[in-house]
Amino acid sequence: MPITVPGTVDAWFAMHERFGKRSMADNLAPTVRYAREGHPIAPVIGMYLARALKAYSAREDEFDFSNARKVWFADGAAPEVGEIFTNPDLADTLERIAYKGRNEFYSGETAHIMGDYFERIGGFLTYEDFAAHYGEWVEPICVTYRGDYKVCELPPNTQGIAALQMLQMLERFDLREMGFGSADSIMAQVEAKRLAFADRAKGYADPETSGIDPKVFVREGYNSERADQIDLEQAMSPPAAGFADADVTLQDGDTTYLTVTDKNGMMVSLIQSNYRGMGSGLVADGLGFMFQDRGQLFSLDPAHPNVFEPGKRPFHTIIPAFAFKKDMPGCQVRAVPIEQACPFEPWLSFGLMGGGMQPQGHVQVILNLVDFDMGLQEAGDAARWEHIGGCEPTDDLEGDACESDMGVVQLESGIPPETRAELERRGHAVECCKANAGGYQAIMRDFNTGAWIAATEMRKDGSADGY
Repeated sequence: MPITVPGTVDAWFAMHERFGKRSMADNLAPTVRYAREGHPIAPVIGMYLARALKAYSAREDEFDFSNARKVWFADGAAPEVGEIFTNPDLADTLERIAYKGRNEFYSGETAHIMGDYFERIGGFLTYEDFAAHYGEWVEPICVTYRGDYKVCELPPNTQGIAALQMLQMLERFDLREMGFGSADSIMAQVEAKRLAFADRAKGYADPETSGIDPKVFVREGYNSERADQIDLEQAMSPPAAGFADADVTLQDGDTTYLTVTDKNGMMVSLIQSNYRGMGSGLVADGLGFMFQDRGQLFSLDPAHPNVFEPGKRPFHTIIPAFAFKKDMPGCQVRAVPIEQACPFEPWLSFGLMGGGMQPQGHVQVILNLVDFDMGLQEAGDAARWEHIGGCEPTDDLEGDACESDMGVVQLESGIPPETRAELERRGHAVECCKANAGGYQAIMRDFNTGAWIAATEMRKDGSADGY
């Protein structure tokens, strides 16, 4: 049975309560209209729907996907690209939530429908689970990069801190001198990723139950010491986690990213996901949406801090990001302490989609902007690398076969052939050359002109608009 986790609606209302000005009914009205009146299927969405149908059909003897078929695949096939798709059930659900509020989803009619559905199919969630759900605000964790920049990510149970670890390791390398796409530059980045992901595999979990303080992964000097293991001439053996040396005791990608800003400078970096394409395949009777299945990202090893337990949040991959910049025009001449003369100011709201690619992509975007002097759109369009393989937070804590896995470096075609050959000589398995994972969106503040600059992913459907 796919494991589902609630929470998105609660987050909508939490953000709306703190920052919203219009009614939730007004906010949801365009989505309700599209669901009821229809919207053409875009190429990437059409591809995802076709892939999802194939995956669900292969498991139809295990689970009842009949409701999903009624909503998305009524004719036995995925909707064609350009076809006008309607979802009146979703329109009705969103209207109830819009007018009755957050509790409609967690303790109202919608919650009873969901509870009855899971009882009927033998699922794990109950009405009481929905009624007991609550979200919480967390403080981002931030690190400085090259002195004038500060990058902020959400802490575990997400993976955002992996990007911060990588940036701290990479500060010792003169990437600008190495050059974009060079073997030395990519070697440093890939090895930093492997070290950060070794920690990710063993210690990224719900901090309320793991006993692991997320700040241990970016404490002063820690990632500099980790970077001592990086040899630009030879790929390291599969690295081990390093954080246990800090008196830490281990206790018993489909995603949507968007960013917006308003005329007053309010910036929002937002991401949500159903995981595994469209999600679990489970659709409660008459509700028109599919439950997510990020509960799959627990470990089943009782010794792992990310072990599957009641009332616990699983490790998950989705990470919105934000960055600040310090070097403001004219700030250096003010006769005040430097922290006041050159404060970090909101600069960049950005994110990428794509599972484990997300922290790798965040780092590449920051490097492209800061070290390689690219523009905002260019920073997302530039050829990417992605390292896959090694241990995951879903594996066993010790003794898993993943511990001997060197993984594979996947390169896009824009990386020079001589770089690919050199990475192989230095000990990496390299694959080339298909479009990499991701789904980049970003908005940047131009401090010199006051303009806002937006960028969108060229590898997928996306848009960058201003009005």
